[in-house]
Amino acid sequence: MINGSCLCRKVSYNITGAVGEIVHCHCQTCRKAHGSAFSSVAAVADNVFKLHGAEHLKSFESSPGKQRYFCSRCGTQVYAKRDNTEHVILRLGSLDDDPQAPEQKHIWVSEKASWYKINSDLSQQLEF
Repeated sequence: MINGSCLCRKVSYNITGAVGEIVHCHCQTCRKAHGSAFSSVAAVADNVFKLHGAEHLKSFESSPGKQRYFCSRCGTQVYAKRDNTEHVILRLGSLDDDPQAPEQKHIWVSEKASWYKINSDLSQQLEF
């Protein structure tokens, strides 16, 4: 089992299955939402993602059909969810354990921060 939580630990989760491949997203929305150069994410099937403390979550529709869920107390982004999907987009910064998943690529490199240089051999996609 893989565990994760927000900074204040009011929201936590358990993953009882596999975590998808790790992707580093450089889109402007992810950068602003996380206050960082990029966001590291992975897909997790809904049926293996067990959330605790959901009453402490707030959400924001950052683009049509995509909700970002964050702790209302500490602000940690925990996951995002697109309409009509069967997985969450897990924000890997909220993990407490090793996701045991491979890094795959950098995406939305066309929108990466001008002050950040990617020093990685992973593939880079201009968009996703």
